[in-house]
Amino acid sequence: MANLELDAYLERIRWTGPLPPDFDTLAGLLRGHTRHIPFENLDVLLGRGINIELQAVEAKLVRARRGGYCFEHATLFAAVLEALGFAVVRHCARVTLLVPRTAAPRTHMFLLVSLAEGDFVVDPGFGPLLPRVPLRLGGEEEARFHRESHRMVQEGRYWILRGSLGEDPVDAWASTFDEENPVDFVLGNHYTSTHPSSPFVNRIMMSALTDLGRVSIMNRNVTVRDRAGASTFELADRSALRQIVAEYFDFDLPEIETLLVPSIPEWN
Repeated sequence: MANLELDAYLERIRWTGPLPPDFDTLAGLLRGHTRHIPFENLDVLLGRGINIELQAVEAKLVRARRGGYCFEHATLFAAVLEALGFAVVRHCARVTLLVPRTAAPRTHMFLLVSLAEGDFVVDPGFGPLLPRVPLRLGGEEEARFHRESHRMVQEGRYWILRGSLGEDPVDAWASTFDEENPVDFVLGNHYTSTHPSSPFVNRIMMSALTDLGRVSIMNRNVTVRDRAGASTFELADRSALRQIVAEYFDFDLPEIETLLVPSIPEWN
């Protein structure tokens, strides 16, 4: 924790406000983090592996001004919050967007932050459906931003993140808030970044927030959402992907020109 470069992180997310460990600070830091540090899995597809030790994550997301996926985002954000005096617990969840809960491994990392007002779920790394605001655990209060809405819903022993980007709500992930050990996140990260059945190994998955909405990339399909709704278009080639990344994700990665994506055979 002593090696965390807090000033560099605050510059990265463009935060200049006060830093008491309260709800306003938590909400402001989350807005800045999610707005300026995108979600992306390019290093997985480039075969580089994902190192979730804090120094490696900080080097990539802060100094190299790249993005990352849940294990990277949550690792960095948790370290920042703890450096500021917040009480943070790291948790795993089963992602249920594409498969039923019984078929979903515990491969998502998120945070639970305890404040005087209660416990809040903070999830800076859920890609195209991430909530921009802390979500109170209990009460099923809905958080809204333009057309986006999110809430925590309890079903038996599971808590569900339910979200919508203007369409019908979907259940994003489920968690029992079991106690986790550091090795649990190492295992989940290894599966997510290397297992042949992991979607992160097989397809491009990227998302960046804007002031009015968000831009999502799933393989060749790009979706741009704003207050008016959603529009989509298809990328012609990897050069087009590189241009979109530079425009909306605020970094240039020449290696995109040689990116191999198993689910886009015409690019390989």
